[in-house]
Formats: sequence, structure tokens, C-alpha cells
Amino acid sequence: MSITIHLIAAARPNFMKVAPLYHALKATDWAEPALIHTGQHYDRNMSDAILEDLRVPAPDFHMGVGSGSHAEQTGNVMIAYEKICLEHRPDWIIVVGDVNPTAACAMVGAKLWIPVVHLEAGLRSGDRRMPEEINRLVTDSIANVLWTPSADADENLAAEGVSADKIDLIGNIMIDSFVMLKDKIDASDARDELGLVKDEYALVTLHRPSNVDTAETLEPIISELIEASAKLPVVFVAHPRTIKSLESFGLKNKFESAAGVTLLEPLPYIQFMSVVTGSRMVITDSGGLQEETTYLDIPCLTLRENTERPITISQGTNKLVTADDLADNIGRALSGDWPKGVCPPLWDGATAQRAVAALRRRTTL
Repeated sequence: MSITIHLIAAARPNFMKVAPLYHALKATDWAEPALIHTGQHYDRNMSDAILEDLRVPAPDFHMGVGSGSHAEQTGNVMIAYEKICLEHRPDWIIVVGDVNPTAACAMVGAKLWIPVVHLEAGLRSGDRRMPEEINRLVTDSIANVLWTPSADADENLAAEGVSADKIDLIGNIMIDSFVMLKDKIDASDARDELGLVKDEYALVTLHRPSNVDTAETLEPIISELIEASAKLPVVFVAHPRTIKSLESFGLKNKFESAAGVTLLEPLPYIQFMSVVTGSRMVITDSGGLQEETTYLDIPCLTLRENTERPITISQGTNKLVTADDLADNIGRALSGDWPKGVCPPLWDGATAQRAVAALRRRTTL
């Protein structure tokens, strides 16, 4: 006898997190995973190519919800996923991370009395202006089981009154994908194809509305990056919304015309991680990259006021920066004046196995 488990994937980082879990569940004799793609990221390099790199088959269900306002996206996912659950009711729903479909599918499960697991639970920035923070709070409050990546997440949940018997500390599943594909990443010729020399460039990724949705915030960052490129070449792997903003604000030509700058569209996972591992430093507002750079011991300059992953600062190589002090921090990283990180416990490539074992303990066949 086997049970059906829905794995919900919406945005690029979700695919990296569900892939190791998909493979680990598929290897059991009691679980049948089904991949549900909500369609938040529908660009090929943001979804299909990622799944191919991670050796995950085509989704069992593809909602095709696409973009839209927070309300539109959340509502449309709830409507579409409820229909799937009513026709193909799973035994468990596993939602990942902090995007709108995470909260939406958790609410569908809760209202249909289908047990929900939140993978990457307990992360908190303390900033409720962030849509992601609201999604984390909503999801954790209604999920039946909370899988946490680090001890500080357990502490956050305990402080909110969550019962300890709902929490399983399993580790960081993002690292599982890297470990799973490390040989292919090491063998990739992506850096050579892009003309990049190991340790001689800075990688930049930016996508958060607080950084890219207005000219007032994006223009100072672009100016600082252009100035920095005179000291260290800058490779900007840009999210589609960021490219749109660069074009809308008349910054794209200015940026691309700088001598030390390369602007790229999103890359498939193996190529992207080849660029990450070869970088001298990473400048980002991504949550996942804060973790990956800590694991890889690469300086990470996070352009945000706060982070839901403070362990990457207290134990890792991450530091919060602003556009005003970006140049100074780039200089510090170049000079070697930067924290040497340690890898947090359970960030070891075996998180998916612990997740499967934890789920089996909670499952009656």
C-alpha cells in the first residue's frame, strides 16, 4: 500500500527544494510523490530547465496560474488547487518556502482536512511589510507538521507557541540539490562559455520589489555596481522583473555599456551554480543564495534591511548591506576583511532522507 503526496512548486527556488525530496520519496515502497506546478515562474529557465537539471519529470499537474497581484495569485492558486484536490485527493500536501502559492495551497489543505507539511518552516525576518513574511506566518499557523532548517527556526516557532510535537528539525534541503549535482556543476563549462575567470568576478542577483520596483531604489544600486565593476567585473544574472525594471527606468543601456559588466537572463541550475561557485563574492537579495554562499564559504552581501535567515550572518558569510555602504563592503570583501563562515548543523546533503524518515513516522499505512 502506498500513499499519495503532493509536492507544491511555484517559484524557481521551490524546484531546487522539492527535487531531492521527490527522489527520496520515489525511492520508498510506501510513498508516491506527485509534483504540482502552480506556474508562478513559467519562463523556461525559471522552471522547465531547472526541473531537467534536477532530473525531475514533468509536473503531474500544471495550474498555469502565472503572475498577477498578490491577491490574484493567491486566489487563483486556491481555486485551481482545490479542484485538483477534490478530484485527486492526496494523503499529504507538502508546501515549500514563502511564496504566495505556499500559503494558498496550505489553506486549501487545511480547509479540506488534508494534512499539510511546511518545508522550510520557522524562518522569520520580523518584517511584516514583506509579503513573504505574511506567507510564512500564515502557513506555519495552519500546517500540521513543520520541517525546519536550523535551530533558530525551532526557537521562532516555540516563541509563537507552536507545540514541539509538530516540529521536525531536518536541515537545509537547498544544500541537498547542490550536493546531488555537485559533480555536474564542477564539470560545467558555463564559466568558460561566459568568459569568466574563477575568483575574478562578483555575481549579482536582485529581484525583490523593495530593490527593483522603483527607480529611486534601483538606480543607486546600479550606479554602485557600475562603479564597483572598475575594480571587479560584475555578472548580473537578472530576474525577468528586474530586466523589465531596468528597461522601464532607462537603466539597461547604461548598465550594459559599462566596461566591466555582464547582464544575463536567468540560467539553468547547473550553469548558475557553476557561476556561483566561481565567484569572488555574491551581491543579492535572494534567500537561497544567502544559504548557498554560507555553505560554500563565499562572501555574501545581501541588499536588504533584514533577513529571515540570520544564521547565515551569525554563523556564515552573509552581511546585510545598503546601496550607500555597498562599495565599502565590496572593498572589505576584496581585501579579505570578511567573516569566515562555518556550515550550520544538518546542512549536509541528507535533509531529504531525514524528511522522508520524519514523514514515515507520522504516517499510518
